[in-house]
Amino acid sequence: MKKIIVFLFLGVGCLGYAQQITLKKGIPIDSIAVRDSIPESFSLYLPTSFEMDKNWPILLIFDMEGRGKRAIRMFMESAEKEGYVLAASNNVHDSLTTSRNILTTGRMLNDIIKMLPIQKDRIYSSGFGSGARFASVLPIFLKDISGVISCGAGYPNIELLDTNNLFHFIGIVGKEDFAYPEMLISKSVLGRLKFPSQLLVFKGGHEWPNTDYLEKALEIFTLSAMAKGLKEKDEAYVNDTYTKNLREINLLIGSGKLIEADNLLDEVMSVYRVLKDTDSLKKIRRELKKDKLFKIMTRNENATLLKESFIKEDYVYYLEEDLATYNYNNLGWWIYQMGELKKYDNSKIEAEKEMGKRLLGYVNALIEDNMDIVNSGSEVDQEVLSLLWMLKTITDPSDYDYYLKIIANSARMDDYGTSLFYLEELLKQGYTDKAELYSLENTALLRITPEFNEIVAKYLKDARYEIIEE
Repeated sequence: MKKIIVFLFLGVGCLGYAQQITLKKGIPIDSIAVRDSIPESFSLYLPTSFEMDKNWPILLIFDMEGRGKRAIRMFMESAEKEGYVLAASNNVHDSLTTSRNILTTGRMLNDIIKMLPIQKDRIYSSGFGSGARFASVLPIFLKDISGVISCGAGYPNIELLDTNNLFHFIGIVGKEDFAYPEMLISKSVLGRLKFPSQLLVFKGGHEWPNTDYLEKALEIFTLSAMAKGLKEKDEAYVNDTYTKNLREINLLIGSGKLIEADNLLDEVMSVYRVLKDTDSLKKIRRELKKDKLFKIMTRNENATLLKESFIKEDYVYYLEEDLATYNYNNLGWWIYQMGELKKYDNSKIEAEKEMGKRLLGYVNALIEDNMDIVNSGSEVDQEVLSLLWMLKTITDPSDYDYYLKIIANSARMDDYGTSLFYLEELLKQGYTDKAELYSLENTALLRITPEFNEIVAKYLKDARYEIIEE
């Protein structure tokens, strides 16, 4: 089997100029230039089974920091098993407008369609977080996109949806991800609007799902294509994947993960009902609905989701109030709230444990979003930014960067008391980079004070400058 495919293209706007592109199968290829006057590039992956004599489905993956090759690596193993081409732009970015990112994506896709035998009714998009939000709105503007895999983010704007332009939405989210409630709502709304949709839930937080879930998403797209007649039905593939899902459902039930089992049952039934008889699944689900433990778990789940929505409203309200009034005095309230969240770690109710982790992720994301808003303004409100940094030391005490920012900024303002307080709090958290401490911007005078060096010596055994006792 040949592993290398060579393409020869005539350059745009420059007759006689030719560009030779060598594409290897089974490895990600980075920085393929878009044949346009604008300097853009993308990464590409061709499965080892790729041949030019048949059409292939393609998944466009979006990393909103323009790291195409990194984005592709997340799906490589799944794409290899399921037979999908992967592509990711190196030029989409959060800092750019949606319209510019869409134009960049359009140019990339046009080039790939000219280059490779792509099945035009099987073009899909995907991403994580902000990349997922962009991937989700893409079908509205690029009609060739027929499906979305959204990891860790619900549908960003339901009002944009057009029921005359249906696309397939697959959400993947961790049960401890702050996006989980949002994705439950997205799944429900999309279902009411008749958009084909599934939600795959895994044990974890705000992170990329493992390969099994990414593979399952591509598997669903393949089965959907068979059901629509876009791909020849493969009975062996249908039966094998069905058996695999049935085995997973039984394992979830056997291990007491009944909510997860019910969710997977719902998704599997929606996928296979056109392809084969699902009576066995319906029977399992009827029995599960009668289970007393399942009923208790369902009540706990619904109760915690309701409670979570109220707590999030409090976080939003008090953060807006604190920032508007520069209310440093309310830091104690936030410390108390973090203490309340820690209590959920010891709850006997699994749904409450998961809620606690989701709320912690939510409050950190909320603070970081406000930092982005402040930093994007024409004039940065340094006092608001400093308050947000202080909040981050409360909500995410293991992130040393915010302590260092406060120490440097307070020293710049000659507020050595605040700098010394956060220096000690930083060292209490286990920070040990003495070289960085003694090179912090705006701290030249602070670093030579006895108080600074006493604190350093207390936690790091010695200080750079000698402490002179009078």
